Amino acid sequence: MENKRSFKQYALNPWMLDVITNLGFKEPTPIQTKVIPEALKHKNIIGQSETGSGKTHSYLIPLINNINESKKEVQIVVTAPTRELAAQIYEEIKKIIFLADKEQVWVPKLLIGGTDKKRVVGKMKEQPHIVVGTPGRLLSMIKEGSLDIFKSKSFVIDEADLMLDLGLIQEVDEMLVRTNPNLQLLVFSATIPEKLQPFLKKYLSNPTFFQMNDQLAPEKMEHRLIPLKHRDKASVIKKISTVIQPYLAIIFTNGKEQADTLARELTEKGMDVGLIHGGLDQRERKRVLKDIQQLKYQYIVATDLAARGIDIKGVSHVINAELPREDDFYVHRVGRTARAGMEGMAINLYTEEDLPLVKQLEKKGLNFEFYDIVKGEWQEVKAWNERTKRKRAETDIEKDAWKKVKRPKKVKPGYKRKMKYEQAKAKKKIIKKSFNKR
Repeated sequence: MENKRSFKQYALNPWMLDVITNLGFKEPTPIQTKVIPEALKHKNIIGQSETGSGKTHSYLIPLINNINESKKEVQIVVTAPTRELAAQIYEEIKKIIFLADKEQVWVPKLLIGGTDKKRVVGKMKEQPHIVVGTPGRLLSMIKEGSLDIFKSKSFVIDEADLMLDLGLIQEVDEMLVRTNPNLQLLVFSATIPEKLQPFLKKYLSNPTFFQMNDQLAPEKMEHRLIPLKHRDKASVIKKISTVIQPYLAIIFTNGKEQADTLARELTEKGMDVGLIHGGLDQRERKRVLKDIQQLKYQYIVATDLAARGIDIKGVSHVINAELPREDDFYVHRVGRTARAGMEGMAINLYTEEDLPLVKQLEKKGLNFEFYDIVKGEWQEVKAWNERTKRKRAETDIEKDAWKKVKRPKKVKPGYKRKMKYEQAKAKKKIIKKSFNKR
């Protein structure tokens, strides 16, 4: 009897099953079990899934499986918000084609900004079967007539919420109006923000919706909160570095300027630091990513948008030098570690301004532990809300005491002082009573 969690249960070609085996995949991930059978049936799909869920192969496997070799036309379009993510998807496609022994049959093309467009167009003797690219470059080539996607069967929008954040959804919209009405649309996004809804309603009729992010954060993830107090971030992170000795740690900031400053300060403190954010030019980004893959850095300072668009393997720790403004972004960040059953740790520097976010995450079931680095070692400290709880308890006693004070029918001189005295007596009794109950 066939294992229920097996790729053999799907209507895949024998050669694709061989490819899957050679890729080292033992069984489908949760999102793959949902997406593959529906994608094979040419259904429209919205998949909400976190980073590291196996999402990319959930659409590549069925779409490449269904390619018609006899037709020399664009059949699959994959759009990604960043050049790095598009390049990563393209590498996975090339790997599948190589393992399928279809290199002489199928033509994939990577179309991204920062490359010589004339040279790319010159090399396109015929329309590729699969195109992967960023919306801007794809749209400009469609408008010029060098790329024809009208006959494409399937169109993938990867990291749709990031497309929205970067203002790229309009270009995707302009591409889709140039496709045929029977197009299969697959949209993948870590979140489905309200602003994305009009776009989804416009292009997806009766889509199959999968939400795979029920878990707030990886199970084997430890979440530690460190009070920043009056210290500077670089000094605290330097202390942290001596204790954790990470294989690879991503340090998040909330903006490019903060990332630049922190990376410089950490480097001055002798730490091995790489830097990734949207302000770097294409050549610099390529160099940094290559250095990361070659393990030249132990620490990477990054912004949310830059880190969302790339896959960094081997991350053992996530350090939030600044906590994000929204709980969704916290989930994206910590999802960079504790993958594939491995353990991981998220270390968060926080100030009083971050407490509403901490409360929000705790309400959703996240458990934080409270630590600081003392004499080169982890030391547990009091929870951020202990003082708040104490103040709340004191306030409740005050209220209960006032309830026991009778307001005089006739107001006489000094009545306020007398009422205050009565309230103080009532308060003492309440405290004494609660003490005796212990």
